[in-house]
Amino acid sequence: VQLQASGGGLVQPGGSLRLSCAASGFTTDYYVIGWFRQAPGKEREEVSCISSSDGSLHYSDSVKGRSTISRDSAKNTVYLQMNDLKPEDTAKYYCATVLFVRSVIGTCGGQDAMDYWGKGTQVTVSS
Repeated sequence: VQLQASGGGLVQPGGSLRLSCAASGFTTDYYVIGWFRQAPGKEREEVSCISSSDGSLHYSDSVKGRSTISRDSAKNTVYLQMNDLKPEDTAKYYCATVLFVRSVIGTCGGQDAMDYWGKGTQVTVSS
């Protein structure tokens, strides 16, 4: 499985960005793709995730109400639309996947649950 994250950049507070995660190589129809982020000096944290099969999803409290995760099954791509960005959103954002999971229930499972990771994309929120 390969994952490629893109779409990061420098944005002013209050701005928006859409991150993309292009995925390939799956041998199962059941998987969850998640977004994680890691700021300098901090642990990697779960941001959001979505199921490939039933579209169930989860947001962390830190982005809930400001972000929307979606998927384009035809393109095998998951998007994370982030609005009203704040300086504390500054981090490297990674997409990852856990296989053989049908639904997201209450959590993405945490970084230790993920089977594959992509390289990150940097998001910097600054004026």
